[in-house]
Amino acid sequence: MGELSVRELPLFPLPDVVLFPQEVLPLHIFESRYRIMLQSVLEGDSMFGVIKWDPNTKSMANIGCCAQIIKHQTAEDGRSNIITLGQQRFQVLEVLRSTPFSSAMVSWISDDNIDDFQKLDSLKDSVKEALSDVINLTSKLTNTKKNLPDKLPNNPIDLSFWIGAHLGGPVAEEQQRLLEERNTFTRLQREYEMLDHTRKQLAARTVLKESFPDIKEN
Repeated sequence: MGELSVRELPLFPLPDVVLFPQEVLPLHIFESRYRIMLQSVLEGDSMFGVIKWDPNTKSMANIGCCAQIIKHQTAEDGRSNIITLGQQRFQVLEVLRSTPFSSAMVSWISDDNIDDFQKLDSLKDSVKEALSDVINLTSKLTNTKKNLPDKLPNNPIDLSFWIGAHLGGPVAEEQQRLLEERNTFTRLQREYEMLDHTRKQLAARTVLKESFPDIKEN
């Protein structure tokens, strides 16, 4: 991703979308300003910043994730479909311009390293176990077969980003907090608490379902 820790980056603000490192994000580009941005990005290094936009406050988050275009297809009418892959996170230092598209000076950010790898590893194992329980209990309740992906990241930081990206429901606010967190242990701990809470709720519903099989869940 280049040696410079500060650079100019075109920004693509998206309502309720939080991109995490190593996650795939397909986008449909149709607005003229983003067509211009796409053209400019493709002439450069195929990188732009995905950043959460709040339509209520009409404001942009301060931390986003760099997206790299790995595939693009432009139709005759000028609309494009692109597939991007999340790279490093960045912090907006200064918005340089907002027309025809937003562009900012950003600095790359990374997690603080935790010295206690044993503590981090044991938390990672608890998170994986809670995740597995949630998936198994969900399968039981919905009578569907849900499985954990075969290649769940083993590295604690990658796992914490993967879980952040795959939280269910309308959780953009929570995802943004997880993206902004700069301590791997704290991020995993927060995810463990959420998974554990879900696991307990699902377990209670499973017991109910087994005790009263005729009750229909609404």
